[in-house]
Amino acid sequence: MNATYRHLLHCAAAILGLAFCFTATAGSLPKGMEIGCSAYTFRHLTAFEAIEKTKECGADVIEFFLWQKLSPENPKVILNADLSDEHIAALKAKLKACGVRAVNAYFNNAPFQDKAGAEAGLRKLFDFARKLGLRGLTGEPPADKLDLVEKFVKEYKIQLCFHNHPINPKKPDYLNWDPKYLFSLMAKRDPRMGFSVDTGHLARSGVDSVETLKLFGKRSLSVHLKDVKEAQPQSGDLPYGQGIANIAGILAELKRQNFRGHIGVEYEHQSDRLLDDVKHCIKFMRSHLEAK
Repeated sequence: MNATYRHLLHCAAAILGLAFCFTATAGSLPKGMEIGCSAYTFRHLTAFEAIEKTKECGADVIEFFLWQKLSPENPKVILNADLSDEHIAALKAKLKACGVRAVNAYFNNAPFQDKAGAEAGLRKLFDFARKLGLRGLTGEPPADKLDLVEKFVKEYKIQLCFHNHPINPKKPDYLNWDPKYLFSLMAKRDPRMGFSVDTGHLARSGVDSVETLKLFGKRSLSVHLKDVKEAQPQSGDLPYGQGIANIAGILAELKRQNFRGHIGVEYEHQSDRLLDDVKHCIKFMRSHLEAK
């Protein structure tokens, strides 16, 4: 065997070893930590297809959003709190078949559109979450409705994960981009009321995600993990490690805190490389979180 051939074999072995590190240690995440995808990443597909893509990309859990088409077979059926028991059963069967668990759902504040009927809308939403076996619900409830939300959180034992969006110069009254303001809303409430921390929206707003996680502490219940190009409200998504969001630092802080919850890949901007980018992000998370 000549030296060149031996060198090629050694290189091939090294490459296979690297691939093994990314795939064979799945399941050795810190206790209580889960890697997932936000179905919104695959919003051009149905929920059933988003489940399939989540599994294909190497994730274990999924966070739904409640205005996605259910399946190719039922394109007129929308995944939301009005879903029939029959369709909920079909959705749960699809999750089981793919080996993916549903943990959260983003509800887009639908219960608060009719202020007079907010209580009935919330009960329908929490009933739906219980039937689907969700751990939490993600949204931006109006501050004056948080007492009502807390009532349902306590009754159903389901988390409320308050979500942040970017600063918007055209909407100066929008304050949910500001971690200190958000923390003031939750500081004295039930411990199941906390945050769905969107690192991309924080970076777009010029806010440090690591410092935000330190502020929120145990109130961080889930994470929409994003890297972005620049600190601008409309900045595009990038594969982890290629932008300004300090993804490695965020993962290190979550690990330091013994974070328990799901960390979801969410892409808001579609691209021809979407699947490859999501797979890269999943591998990036595993390589950092599973490291000793």
